[in-house]
Formats: sequence, C-alpha cells, structure tokens
Amino acid sequence: MTLLPRGPVMLDVAGIELTLKDRERLAHPSVGGVILFARNYASPPQLSLLTDAILALRDPPLLIAVDHEGGRVQRFRDGFTELPPMRTLGQRWDHDARQATDEAERCGRVIASELAAHGVDFSFTPVLDLDYGQSSVIGGRAFHRDPAAVAKLAGALCRGLRACGMAAVGKHFPGHGFVSADSHNETPVDERALAQLERDDLVPFAALIGDGLEGIMPAHVVYPAIDPRPAGYSDVWLRTILRERMRFDGMIFSDDLSMAGAGGAGDVVARADAALAAGCDMVLVCNDAPATDLLLSRWRPAPGRDLARRAARMERRR
Repeated sequence: MTLLPRGPVMLDVAGIELTLKDRERLAHPSVGGVILFARNYASPPQLSLLTDAILALRDPPLLIAVDHEGGRVQRFRDGFTELPPMRTLGQRWDHDARQATDEAERCGRVIASELAAHGVDFSFTPVLDLDYGQSSVIGGRAFHRDPAAVAKLAGALCRGLRACGMAAVGKHFPGHGFVSADSHNETPVDERALAQLERDDLVPFAALIGDGLEGIMPAHVVYPAIDPRPAGYSDVWLRTILRERMRFDGMIFSDDLSMAGAGGAGDVVARADAALAAGCDMVLVCNDAPATDLLLSRWRPAPGRDLARRAARMERRR
C-alpha cells in the first residue's frame, strides 16, 4: 500500500476488475477517488473484490463513489434492493407526508447499508432539483416541485444515510430542474434572477446545509443574471454564494467534466483548472480514457487547503 495524500481527481475504471492501466492511473498523486458505473458490477461478491482492490492501493484509501439514487439512476441492481424513483416519494407526500418521510429515511438506510457492505463510501445523492416538469434529464429523479417538500424528503433520506454511516451529496446546485436542455449534451441556460432562485431552488440546499450536508455537486448550467459562467466554473456561485452566504463547508465535487455542458472552458485541463479555481475540491472525469490520461499527464493542481479534511468526512464509517 502506497502512502499518498488524496488528490483532487475522481475517475472511473474499465470493468469488473482492475486492469494494469487502471492501477497506474489510480496510483497517480492527482487522483483521490473512483466513481463506479453499471459496467463495474456483476454481482455483490465481485463488487466487494473490486472495492477491496481499490482500497488496498493507497493510504489514505481512495474514495469510492457511485450514482445510486433509485429509479433509472441505480448502477447496481441484481443482488441490491430496487429503489423507487424519488418522484414516487413526492407523490406519496401529497397524500401522507409522514409516511413519505419515513419511506425516504428507509431508502437512505437501504442505500447506505448495501453500498457500505460492499466497500463503497458514498452515493451522489440526494437530488435536490425541483420538479418543474420540463427537464428530461432530471424528471422522476426529483422529489417534488415544492422546495419545502424536497427539503423534508431529502433531509429524511440523509438521516437514513447517516444512520448507517454514510455521507450525502446534494445535487445539482443551485438547481437543474427548471431548464429543459440536458447538460450531458449542451450547456443549459436558466434566465431567472437570484431572488427567484433563493425563493425556490436554493431552499432545499440551505435546509440540508443547516443539517450538516457533507457534499454538494454544482450544475453545468449557466445562470446569466448571476454569472456568465456555468455554476461549476463560477466563484460567484461556489465561493461567494455557497461558501460565504450559505456557509457550506463540505466537499464540492464538479459534475463530470466530460459532459458537453462543461465544454465551454476548453480541453479537460482547462476545465479542471476552471473548476478548481471556482471552488471545487474534487473534479470528475468519466467515460473518457484519453481525457483522463491527458489530465493526469498535464495537470498540476495546487493542493487544496481543505481537501484532506473535507474528503475525510466523505468516508463511510469503517
């Protein structure tokens, strides 16, 4: 095992076991975490072997994450509990708020207990975007249109996660639900004023920050009334609004820098520079091996002053 501080890059691996190339990349000092996908999963025993191999590479161990929200965004299925889309909890809220929050907390417990049992540190959940009924990429991943309902349901899910030793990551700050464009394919633009966002989309983020939210992922969305840069590249959003005004002191993960919505900053090195300069602690590069290799060969990031402390909060209780 190599003694090496965690770096600010989170990347993916090729398949159900580590290749020599995977091991070379994960040994790079700029790397601090791994995100897993459906292609990395065959069975619960295989997943445990894979995460054991990743954790054995470095000290402190690399963070291991996954998008495991429920509904259509659940990477591990056979052998794991099938989780409902979060919209179903919002629909239940309209008829029985207590029952809905209990179910949200149960979902958090299931996510955390099953992932932790197989060596995964955390899921990028909960989705805090509001369901305006016009975003195909968010859609049923959102709990509700009402920000207070989202705050209560997402807060309950976070309680379930923490009860089983797992941190939470709220996404996609400051809110991706209003725009119809998919940031995987283009850069969405949300023309609303800050005051409107504060009344609606920022409410769940503020509530969960007050409850000790450990991580946040910003959106590849431009809000030109506030800043011409996408939120993930904006120090206005990340440093001034999120850190200073909203007093968030947890981990900020960029959304995947390989997405088209991140492309305005230039190549992957320029994107990583822009994300780190804006205030991200860790940048994700997924499903693009050439871009990953380019980043690791050319990027020389300045060490984040608070990276080690914030990353330690993301570790599952071992």
